[in-house]
Amino acid sequence: MAQVNNPREPSAMPVFVMTGMTKRFGATTALDGVDFSVRPGEIRALIGENGAGKSTLVSILAGAGKHDEGTMVFDGRPYRPASPHDARKAGVAVIYQELSLADHMTVEENICLGMEPGRFGFVDTEAMRRRAQAALDQLGHRDMRTTQQVRHLSAAERQVVEIARALSTGCRVIVLDEPTSGLSGDDSRALFSVLRRLARQGCAVVYISHFLEEVTGLCHTFTALRDGRVAGSGKLDGVSVEDLAAMLVGRRSDAMLSRRTHGKPGDIVLTVDGLAAGKRLRLADLALRRGEILGIAGLLGSGRTELLRAIFALDPVVRGDVRVGAYSVGASPSEMLNHGVGLLSEDRKGEGLAAAMSVADNMTLSRLKGFGFAGFISSRSQNATTQKWIDALRIRCAGPLQNVHRLSGGNQQKVALARLLHHDVDVLLLDEPTRGIDVASKAEVYRLIASMAEGDPAGSRSPRSVLLVSSHFPELLAVCDRIAVMKRGELYPARAASEWTEHGLMMAATGQEAA
Repeated sequence: MAQVNNPREPSAMPVFVMTGMTKRFGATTALDGVDFSVRPGEIRALIGENGAGKSTLVSILAGAGKHDEGTMVFDGRPYRPASPHDARKAGVAVIYQELSLADHMTVEENICLGMEPGRFGFVDTEAMRRRAQAALDQLGHRDMRTTQQVRHLSAAERQVVEIARALSTGCRVIVLDEPTSGLSGDDSRALFSVLRRLARQGCAVVYISHFLEEVTGLCHTFTALRDGRVAGSGKLDGVSVEDLAAMLVGRRSDAMLSRRTHGKPGDIVLTVDGLAAGKRLRLADLALRRGEILGIAGLLGSGRTELLRAIFALDPVVRGDVRVGAYSVGASPSEMLNHGVGLLSEDRKGEGLAAAMSVADNMTLSRLKGFGFAGFISSRSQNATTQKWIDALRIRCAGPLQNVHRLSGGNQQKVALARLLHHDVDVLLLDEPTRGIDVASKAEVYRLIASMAEGDPAGSRSPRSVLLVSSHFPELLAVCDRIAVMKRGELYPARAASEWTEHGLMMAATGQEAA
């Protein structure tokens, strides 16, 4: 296990201590006597499944929520912020998975937003620039131009700007929520360097991630939550990924990623010839067979997502051809759906689900046939069908009428998959299907994908075909039959998953070895 090479030992005294934190939402106990603390110079992982209590604990620390029982101490004094503004003034900053930056504004304007230095009623541009540059210097990013607009920055650079904004307020505790979910391997390593630098400077860092490999390689200590309680806590020396996963799910999870094996795939159901789209997708050829799971590996920005969007006709095709069976298709997403092709977007909140609508509506609105007559929809029929998918996919919810935004990330993902199954698609285009969901939910999604490719053993449903994009290489190696690497907009020929290793995929994706 890779350990953090950090020359500064964390201070003996915690910068904040949370003791016996308890929070109830009606009959649900979100936190049940949780103890949590972080010392200056320490990077502490906060891990747990969706719904384990991580977000509730952080919201209380950040002043966005109130606890029912327990005490908090910050710098040796009682701490109970009335608002996020109070928490920020005290020195606590939370950087969420969805960054809160103004794309049309410059780096320095974002860093100083809401606390701009002024003179005689006007913003002091030079003082703002100096403050922004000082924060970037502290992070080791002296070369970043403070006058460029944020919309021109990479995902990793945006993370740096968000952290710099927190530092410019004088924060001493930084909480990062799934910061690498949209980053490439190189960008993630660059972020880790920034966090280690902050720790050496005495900042206390709370790191929330579902990627347990990151936790063991970056953090000094950990706190694992399960069902609102502490399932494990301590130093990470000698603690393996399997140990952490067992704490999160209450059992050993060594078999969660076991290589899939089954019979020979059938006829070709989807063909892509010479496809190019937008600025990133330059050339792609592939053939997907019935019952096959074909993985697409590649770094962020390599053109993986653009490939799926072009196949599904969401993005305009510059050249090339998409065929479903013997038919050339691709005029519109509705045409693709009618030909049995469905897309699961990587942007679950923005494109994958209608968050304000119910589970039933999210599952069935793309196919309402059979739910009524003369333009009227039978809610009883719609809810009965929805309940069938809830039971089949083991979706944890209050029922068909519950709003989908109230579900955990893993259950939201199952709802999005259920919509494709309800539409009875034959070909599933899955873009990062396990991003942002917990260990146990990932295992269920893996099993669901495998079962879709295998079909119904009784013969009532033929096997489906899956084109799977993932930035998590172990996932591709475990789930897929074949894997193709996307590099700089070009898709290279697929090889059997058994011929690849995680190291080999990374080397091919970065251009250090032939793909």
